[in-house]
Amino acid sequence: MLYLVGLGLGDAKDITVKGLEAVRRCRRVYLEAYTSVLTVGKEALEEFYGKELILADREMVEQEADSLLKEADVCDVAFLVVGDPFGATTHSDLVLRAVKLGIPYKVIHNASIMNAVGCCGLQLYNFGETVSVVFWTDTWKPESFFDKIEKNRQNGMHTLCLLDIKVKEQSLENLMKGRKIYEPPRYMSVNQAAEQLLAIIQNRRLQGEKPEITENTICVGLARVGAPDEKIASGTLQQLSTVELGAPLHSLIVTGTMHPLELEMLKLFSVDSSSFENNACQRTT
Repeated sequence: MLYLVGLGLGDAKDITVKGLEAVRRCRRVYLEAYTSVLTVGKEALEEFYGKELILADREMVEQEADSLLKEADVCDVAFLVVGDPFGATTHSDLVLRAVKLGIPYKVIHNASIMNAVGCCGLQLYNFGETVSVVFWTDTWKPESFFDKIEKNRQNGMHTLCLLDIKVKEQSLENLMKGRKIYEPPRYMSVNQAAEQLLAIIQNRRLQGEKPEITENTICVGLARVGAPDEKIASGTLQQLSTVELGAPLHSLIVTGTMHPLELEMLKLFSVDSSSFENNACQRTT
């Protein structure tokens, strides 16, 4: 049996009872280590679960999945995922491979940022398509995610922006030379994401457009959702470009049309209540 077990968003104790029981009866336990991170390290998980964990990086899951699944054909194997198992498409691929090989699987769900984002007070059913904001480079500055945010906002919907994670990435030079040398991990912050959005707004204006999203659009920054030191900050996009929310992981929400109750909740986390009054009330129902 292959078990896909969600770990939740905080620390070792966020695993469900059902998930913990599955982990403890498995012969091999893999920890998926590239789509998200917990606030505690592998050692803390091992101590609480009473099991040795095998770190599964992107390369292993995408290129060596068959060897992982062959083990599940002869014994119980657990694949641990921060958040919920289906928060990333890679894990759907794992399930499809297992079915093709005739290996039974069981999914044990948990909280993920996709539903825990409701902690800021915005209603989950008012969210549109979720987007990923990637790190720009000197030569690659995609803007396609901005179009999706604008479409959501035109429809009155909020947008959850998942911010880029760079783990076990190689520089272009090392990649071309085949050297297994990896760059230090990087996690995009709310202010970095806001800066990129502001740059796109400026680019669009130079092209003669009138962006749906502006410097004064109300946004929400979230950090370490589910952890004891969780932080939430609401304010204009311009304000969030300077806010510091500390250690990863961060997420950003660009609001759409807000219900008065949503607005009242966001005020609890406002960076500056006066700017909130001036801007947010323009898009309420």
